[in-house]
Order: sequence, then C-alpha cells, then structure tokens
Amino acid sequence: AALPLFKDKLASPTAPSSPSSTSEPIPDPLSNVNFDLTKARVETAFPQALTNSELVTRASNALLPYGYGSSTLLCASLCCDEVCQELDDEFGKVYDKHYFNMGGLAGFPFGGITSFGAMANHIPDGGSCLVLYGPHVGVDSLGTIGTVERRGKRKGGSCCGSACAALDYVRGITERGASERPVPENALDAEQYFVGKALMPFAERLTEAAEPMLELPFALYEAQDDLLSQIVEQGAGGVGDDGKIALLGGIQINTPEGLSDYFLPLRMEVRNNKNEVLAELLDKFEKGGKK
Repeated sequence: AALPLFKDKLASPTAPSSPSSTSEPIPDPLSNVNFDLTKARVETAFPQALTNSELVTRASNALLPYGYGSSTLLCASLCCDEVCQELDDEFGKVYDKHYFNMGGLAGFPFGGITSFGAMANHIPDGGSCLVLYGPHVGVDSLGTIGTVERRGKRKGGSCCGSACAALDYVRGITERGASERPVPENALDAEQYFVGKALMPFAERLTEAAEPMLELPFALYEAQDDLLSQIVEQGAGGVGDDGKIALLGGIQINTPEGLSDYFLPLRMEVRNNKNEVLAELLDKFEKGGKK
C-alpha cells in the first residue's frame, strides 16, 4: 500500500486538553539553559554557519558594489514554518520590510516561474532582487539535530517537520516496501508529495549517512538549488534591463528562543537578466575572511 506522507497524529481520548485562557501559563523549559550544547553542535555540524545578523551584514556589504540598496526587493523561498521568519525580518532591516515570498513546505520554491515573474515585475524602478532560499533544520537545547523547542510548547518537535515526513516516506519505499504515491489530483497535500518526490534521488545517500538528520538538509538544498536554477533560467528576462539577480542559497539553522538562528551559505552570486554570472561571492562569507 502507498505510504502516507504524514502519519495521522490524533490525540488520545485521555490526552489532556489544551490550556485555556484561564489555565496556568506554560513554564519556560529554557529558563535555566545557557545554550552551550546548541552552540557547540552548530559549530561542529555546520562550521561555516553565521548568525543571522552576521549573514545579513556580510551579504549586504558584498552586494553594495552591484547597486544593491533601497531599491532592492528581497525574494524569500524559505519554509512556511514560523521559526523561519526571523531571517526575513533581519534582512528587512536593510532592504525595507517588504519582501516577496515564493517558498512553501521545506523551503521549496513552489511559487515556480509564475511567482518569480510576478516578483520580477515588483522590483522598484532601477532596482534588483535578492533571492534568499534553502531548507531549514533545528538544533535543540541538548544539541540534537532535527528538532527544536518552540514558543509556548513544553516539548520540542521536528524541525523541519515536512523534511522529516519526506524522509520517512523515502524510507518507507526503499526499506519497507511501500509504494510511491500517485501524482496528486488536487492541492490538498500536493506540496508534501513533491517534497517526498524530490528527496527520492537521495535515498541511498541518506540511508548510508552516519547522521541522516544532518545529511537531510544538504540533500534538500541540492534539490531546491536545482529547481531554483531552472526557475531563474526561465524567468531572468523578466527583470529590468539594468536589474540584477543575487542568489543567496544555503541552510537555515533554527535554535531555541533566546539564541540567534544561523545560516550556512552554500551559494552566493550575482546574475544579470540574461542569467549570466557577473560575480561569485561565496568567499565573502568565510569565517575569518573580510566582512
């Protein structure tokens, strides 16, 4: 039988009800945590990752020579998970608070060519766009990859949940003999179907990985980078003659509230509206390098 992408998670009849407005406030499980385990795990698993603020500083400085300023439109293709929005806000401090969103589950640019074309049409006159994209992964207060504590929750949860569900889908097919799901006929869960399908080519790599949850965001990044490259190739012409397309791709690393999130840059380049590379800028993010 086909394996569902998400397992039903119905509450037990005896499970306690959600706290009402008159209930005692949920205690903060992180009130006495110093996040040393989180920081240490990020540094060992993603040694070139930067805090959000440092990423924004380095990116904006690197783009200044190419005319990126107040006429820049940020285009984000990040997961719709609420923990991913902090990076948009950080970039909003530099490029205004307005940004275009073309991302869906796990960060895939599900808006596609139509979405990119609309974004290109919204770029201020004489301006350019910065496309920020990639999957995300959590690192909790114990240093565990693939989960993170969330606001108001006593226990942490999967991060990215869509990515974890897709990994379970792939394992079901390759390890437990489940059938691949048919192409969906409606939009009820179409995005999750395509996340799982995009991950299938990485099945062997994920199976052989010493830490599948660490390998997972890298596999997803490769799938997203390939898709976004196709979108930009077909949509670049919609950007104004003098406009440029900056691509900043990588992996978002979500941490518990009270600690900055991180971002691991894996691609940074500037292209023109003919999709020709004008500059490779990934070296601007190397730790110890010039900011």
